[in-house]
Amino acid sequence: MEQELAASGGAFPETVTVTLWGLDAIKTRGESVAIVLALVGARVVLDGLGKVGRFELIPLSELGRPRVDVLCSMSGIFRDSFANVVDLLDDLFQRAAAADEPEEMNFVRKHALALAEERGMPVQAAAARLFSNPAGDYGSMVNERVGQGNWGSSEELGDTWAGRNAFSYGRGGEKGVARPEVLGSLLQSTRRVVQEIDSVEYGLTDIQEYYANTGAIKAAAEGAQGGRRVGLSVVEATGQGDQRPKELEDVLRLEYRTKLLNPKWAKTMVAMGSGGAYEVSTRMTAAIGWGGTAKFAEDFVFDQADEVYVQDEEMAAKLRRSNPSAFRNVVGRLIEASGRGLWDADPERLERLREIYQDVEDELEGVTQ
Repeated sequence: MEQELAASGGAFPETVTVTLWGLDAIKTRGESVAIVLALVGARVVLDGLGKVGRFELIPLSELGRPRVDVLCSMSGIFRDSFANVVDLLDDLFQRAAAADEPEEMNFVRKHALALAEERGMPVQAAAARLFSNPAGDYGSMVNERVGQGNWGSSEELGDTWAGRNAFSYGRGGEKGVARPEVLGSLLQSTRRVVQEIDSVEYGLTDIQEYYANTGAIKAAAEGAQGGRRVGLSVVEATGQGDQRPKELEDVLRLEYRTKLLNPKWAKTMVAMGSGGAYEVSTRMTAAIGWGGTAKFAEDFVFDQADEVYVQDEEMAAKLRRSNPSAFRNVVGRLIEASGRGLWDADPERLERLREIYQDVEDELEGVTQ
């Protein structure tokens, strides 16, 4: 909230989207859920056995600020593994929507009442805040579209995520009810997205699901708001160093420089043979994914990737020899980055890349014939 207060001249964000992932929740013992509680202004109440009995709203007089509305974006694993937590959170949001509090101090209530009146729907339905895929289904399909190059704009990728995640969950048998109008309303008011990372080994640039979900949420929210910028905070819950939320762009820059663009990291990957080449290849695809969803487009990423993996003849030869398909993807993603406006590459560089790509393509066709 401090980030958003600074960015908006002191105004509290009315809605924040928080991603809830199953393995993260297990490893951090529920820190992502704690973020939701802190934003709404709630605390845990234990039952007689010392277990979590419910989440209680902190009185506004004690809270001293408005209750922030929260869109909870749940992974399929979280949805399936923590049904009890889903019910407790839904109960919290329903009580927040029904609380006898001024709307300017309770954004959950403000938004639920406004949507209920606008759509002629029950307040209980308008207060749905826990969204995921349909029951038994998984994934946003955004990474599939990026991997296939089957997309034309950030808005398309955001719409893909929204279409796959418009199903609400909660108490009273709410197990995957399609509520696109509620999700759309929350995306329109979202000012910031929050993603927790629980590992020092794997980060935003290593795994396709980060851009395919968190990046796509940002794209969906910005699309719902006509292109208005939505912030994205990364909480590194690794137990090491400064754990204050960081801006997405700062985290991406650091990760690219320490991994994909780091010659030492690159040499280690290439020395691993086909598997290492594949790891390089998937991270190049992820670079396109972050460009497409979060509009992260900085020339140094593709400039240095070209220098490390293609212009370095020894490195390029090893990649091509160990995994020609992966090398083709690296070269192809560089060309794609230029074509999509993510990289301002000079014409001579692009022509050389196209020649290399065609040469590898011919080689692969010869192998498969």
